[in-house]
Amino acid sequence: MTLDHIVLGIAIFSITYLLIVTEKFNRVAVAMTGAALMMLLSVEKQESAIEHIDFNTIGILIGMMIIVTITRKSGIFEYLAIKSVKAVKGQPWGILVLFLIITAVASALLDNVTTILLIAPITLVITDTLKLNPIPFLVPEILMANIGGTATLIGDPPNIMIGSATGLSFMDFLVNLGPVVVVIFIVTLFLLKTIYKGCYTCEESARKEILSLDENLAIKNMALLRKSVIVLVMTMIGFMIHGTFGLESATIAISGAAVLLFVSKLDPEEIFIEIEWNTIFFFCALFVLVGGLEEVGALDYLAEQLVRITNGDVVLLTFIILFVSAIASAFLDNIPFVATMIPLLAKLGAISGLDMTSVWWALSLGACLGGNGTLIGASANVIVSGMLEKKGHRLSFGAYMKVGFPLMLVSIAISAVYLGIFYV
Repeated sequence: MTLDHIVLGIAIFSITYLLIVTEKFNRVAVAMTGAALMMLLSVEKQESAIEHIDFNTIGILIGMMIIVTITRKSGIFEYLAIKSVKAVKGQPWGILVLFLIITAVASALLDNVTTILLIAPITLVITDTLKLNPIPFLVPEILMANIGGTATLIGDPPNIMIGSATGLSFMDFLVNLGPVVVVIFIVTLFLLKTIYKGCYTCEESARKEILSLDENLAIKNMALLRKSVIVLVMTMIGFMIHGTFGLESATIAISGAAVLLFVSKLDPEEIFIEIEWNTIFFFCALFVLVGGLEEVGALDYLAEQLVRITNGDVVLLTFIILFVSAIASAFLDNIPFVATMIPLLAKLGAISGLDMTSVWWALSLGACLGGNGTLIGASANVIVSGMLEKKGHRLSFGAYMKVGFPLMLVSIAISAVYLGIFYV
């Protein structure tokens, strides 16, 4: 790789990212143009660009979008929306707290992408009915999906990668990261109520209207509901045990989608039209763009400099990894960053003989929580942004970052204190 290619790769990525942030152009068009330039100008070959696309993530997204789209046609989301509202007597803040707890727990037990694909449509139904702005509901759900996913081995892809490389188990993640995730959840919840003060009140007439609705009438197709629930439950079980059978999570999602398409007897073309293809192509382009940085050695260089600066000091290494991985994961994709860091940290541990336990937890916390920093920092963020856009609500990069980035820094500060007290 020549110096020209290195400079070119960094320039294409930087300009593309800048154009996405300014939001003066369609972000999907900008990202795809940047990805195309990476290939046209030979920063990365087409074969390499395709290899950099994480088809496991893409497969999960497409599979779950199909399942959710078919399930929605049964009326179950409207049913659950009305039941949830009635459970908290129609109070918007109560609805949000209930949904945030469900989001965090489900993200830990399943994964944050699947959870947000299930919870966001229900939230949109509720906010539409109560005539409320959905953004103060969906932004907190994004944050809690990423926070909850940090707690377990299967909650977020970086944890799966770290667990695979280190032999850390599901219970290792839950016991070591679960406590700090609970603290971060509570602090974030308190801060969100302050940030969105005044956004969780609705007109009494709208509240009474939704409380008067009969949730049973919302079910449009009971036969489709039964089929959807069975497939959805089997898919969730598949997510929990897929590693035992050596299957990727995307295989489970696509298989569930295929089965539900078959048994529902719906027209696949009708279902495919409703898929968030904008989101899918945006992700593919982002993977290619970050892959360009990987091809020119930018990520390797960053990782090597981190290891050199710490000079074998495990305490310093722990905190640098925590903060750098958080910032990098907010602006890049955490998957290639973590993939780059794992072999370097493993090599450092083997050569120095240092106990790297705290460093692995720092990498996990930084990479997973860092995704909350910007609108393109994690899968859940991009998915929700696409859903809002389809509904006519615009969540801008800047508006999200004003909320997400400070709360991300707070969560990283809490993580630093936690690691400092219990590990270093």
